[in-house]
Amino acid sequence: MRHSRTQDAARRSARVRARLATTAVLAMTLSASLPGPAEAGAAHTAPAERWTTRTPAPGVTVRTGVIRHPGITHSWTVTVQAPRGTRPAPDDPDAPVTWAEVATRTWAHDTARRLTGAGLRPRVESVRWPRYADTPHGLMGYRVRVGRFTTRDEARATASAVTAAGFHPTLSWTGYDAQEPADLENIHVAVIDPETFDGSVEATHDGDVTRRATTSAVARELRSLVAVNGGFFVLSPADGVPGTMSGIGAYDGELESMAVGSRSALLLADGGHDLRIADLTSTVTARSADAAYRIQGIDRLPGTVRDCGRPGGTPTELPRQDVTCRLADDMVAFTPAFRAALPTGAGAQVVLDASGRVVSAGPRGGRVPADGRVLQGIGRAAGWLTAHAGPYDRIRVDETVRDTRGGRITLHGGDSLVSAAPTLVRNGRVDIDAAAEGVVDPADTSFGYAWADVRQPRTLAGIDRRGRLLLVTADGRLTNGSEGFTLHEAAVFMKSLGAVQAMNLDGGGSTAMAVNGTLVNQPSDATGERAVGDTVQVLPARH
Repeated sequence: MRHSRTQDAARRSARVRARLATTAVLAMTLSASLPGPAEAGAAHTAPAERWTTRTPAPGVTVRTGVIRHPGITHSWTVTVQAPRGTRPAPDDPDAPVTWAEVATRTWAHDTARRLTGAGLRPRVESVRWPRYADTPHGLMGYRVRVGRFTTRDEARATASAVTAAGFHPTLSWTGYDAQEPADLENIHVAVIDPETFDGSVEATHDGDVTRRATTSAVARELRSLVAVNGGFFVLSPADGVPGTMSGIGAYDGELESMAVGSRSALLLADGGHDLRIADLTSTVTARSADAAYRIQGIDRLPGTVRDCGRPGGTPTELPRQDVTCRLADDMVAFTPAFRAALPTGAGAQVVLDASGRVVSAGPRGGRVPADGRVLQGIGRAAGWLTAHAGPYDRIRVDETVRDTRGGRITLHGGDSLVSAAPTLVRNGRVDIDAAAEGVVDPADTSFGYAWADVRQPRTLAGIDRRGRLLLVTADGRLTNGSEGFTLHEAAVFMKSLGAVQAMNLDGGGSTAMAVNGTLVNQPSDATGERAVGDTVQVLPARH
């Protein structure tokens, strides 16, 4: 629940005046080198070119540049994919077939033999696990590829021959492979020094958790200095209410979505002047006079949990990126930030006023009152509401956010949380808990491979040794252009900036950075900048 906090304006003004003459710049050497992919076991010199620096405000510095690996040439190739049953029930004969780029040695050599018999010239490549903290090390498996081509159209002709031979091909750009360095990276690094900057850094969903907006549009509306996209969110109605967050989120001290397992989050306390990155969980409970019931979600579709990670969920209670789990018994709280029509369907609903007193009870639907909240239940949760939420009864909703050490995070006005996955740097060391946060599955090399182990656009957040906030974007998926980072490359890069804590925010087509309201990076979606669920905004002081 939200608690008020009196801001010590005099203390902050004195702090700003004391440091204004020595406004911080990047304590890093971006123009020296970018460490190459550790998966390949090599270091590569990567001179940066055309670096530019701007200072939107004292204590806020943005550097933009290009990192190149000279002499690297990439090409198009045809990758032959191995069929895999969908986990977690691969023995289900009705399970849809998915495809994996990496498979066993037996499959790879048998496939190569058959392709050779069809008149093609395949090659078998070994693929090693990235250096994650909680996955196997060494060999992951093998992949089969055919040809090297200058253009996509040339590769497509060979892909047709692979299909005719009875296989499932896909076209691949070798610049996305972790086994060799990218030839080009477009990087944007914003550094915000809370000891000097007299504005605020806030996560925001722009006032409505069901409304998606582009990062730059919100930046222009709020007149922010720097903005980046935030956490994971629901895109499709099949996975919940589009725009709502699929991880813990809090805005101006109000918890607007719950954690899905224990996943990394950026805590921007005191308007971003107190920074922390930690794996967080959340517990919310509805309490009547004589009973209690566990609330499993805030501002989401009952029975539907994007990215899983809730007790009782099927097919798994663990966090699992881009998987939608189901809950048969589910209670969800809705706040005034949920401005769309409430979900309808079987179950029960209770409307509460600001004091928690029951205003009405009945079927699901309608809207959240501006000064209250709504509880919806399905399955056993519906029965609990019916039994314990009569006219004029009072239901208290308790919220608790904790870190992995059990410490309680108390949210105050001006505090915000934005969540994604996974952790990249911990205590100054690369420490990627990819399996624990559900972005890869060590038992299934197809799950998360392209998401985590292939270069993608990335948005990253970190905190350096001086307590400064680092907001970073790397463009990707731009063939013959910027190719992005793997998760491991992202972690190494953040460490090279001096980050002692760092995490991955939403990436891919969501990656965006705006400076003074203008988009400065090149999004990867063909349609342009993607509308996202929440954003992180660096806001000037309001005098």
